[in-house]
Amino acid sequence: MAEPIVLAEGLHKRFGEVHALRGFDLVVPAGTVRGVLGPNGAGKTTAVNILSTLMDPDSGHARIAGLDVVRQADRVRSVIGLTGQYAAVDEKLTGRGNLRMFARLHHLPRRQVHQRADELLERFGLMEAADRQVRGYSGGMRRRLDLVASLIVRPQVLFLDEPTTGLDPRSRGEIWDCVRELVADGTTVLLTTQYLDEADRLADDIAVVDGGRVIAEGTPDRLKSMIGDRFDVVVEDPGLLSQAAAVLHRLAGAEPTETGENSLSVPSADGAVRLAELVRELDRAGVAVADVSLRRPTLDEVFLRLTDSSAPTETDGDAPAGVRADDRLKDHA
Repeated sequence: MAEPIVLAEGLHKRFGEVHALRGFDLVVPAGTVRGVLGPNGAGKTTAVNILSTLMDPDSGHARIAGLDVVRQADRVRSVIGLTGQYAAVDEKLTGRGNLRMFARLHHLPRRQVHQRADELLERFGLMEAADRQVRGYSGGMRRRLDLVASLIVRPQVLFLDEPTTGLDPRSRGEIWDCVRELVADGTTVLLTTQYLDEADRLADDIAVVDGGRVIAEGTPDRLKSMIGDRFDVVVEDPGLLSQAAAVLHRLAGAEPTETGENSLSVPSADGAVRLAELVRELDRAGVAVADVSLRRPTLDEVFLRLTDSSAPTETDGDAPAGVRADDRLKDHA
């Protein structure tokens, strides 16, 4: 079996009293996109900083493409790219000037500097703006240039730390297209993001981080299946919401959640209740409905359930040994 291109085992990192990472583990196969999700302060950026050699762990170890991130940091830097949360390009230079500068910093031969810069500008749709100062770029163009700058040396692994924060939907879509192109060419991408739709669209697998460790991982579909499908009910008369809630509670065995002044949502109890049965029982109770549907949960719902406020944070200690995401989901279903 091939060695994973990104491997982290038992990473710990403290900043004073804050235990930012507390046993962080991650395994990423080559040529995939791994999404890393977590609330603010969960340890995502700390993990990326360690994996990209910007800081050392207090304990544990990590390897990128078989190279130790501490003992072989210089060699690791030659096979990775990093786009942080804030654009690192020089606003006074042109787009072309920025890429040529990065190429020289990477010690590309002089004859390759111009060639590589123009190649990337053309490929990622920035050639028309290549000779304009970056200060005149839109936010989306600036972030795209920042991402392109991390590709000067054709990295085996690209770290994207919340690359689309603050961008409009069109600009986010352009960044997504860039990521898809890179993965199609064989680059492995580690993507931290707070946009759940971004992870759902781009990631082959997702690791959910909370309290400085991975509490759940799998494909988006697998994570959604962990909390099960849901019934959504919209009643015509808001005054009958309580009667509808009673029917849902009796059939599904769980307390419904009000999602609007005339709508409810409840877990489907592993398919024990059929949609037709629910409609029939609501009608029998005299509850007229405007809509009834059975749907998969969104990643937002999965994320909120997994990172519930009752779960430990990086400053209030670990969960008891052996408690994993599946147990938390049972506790909060």
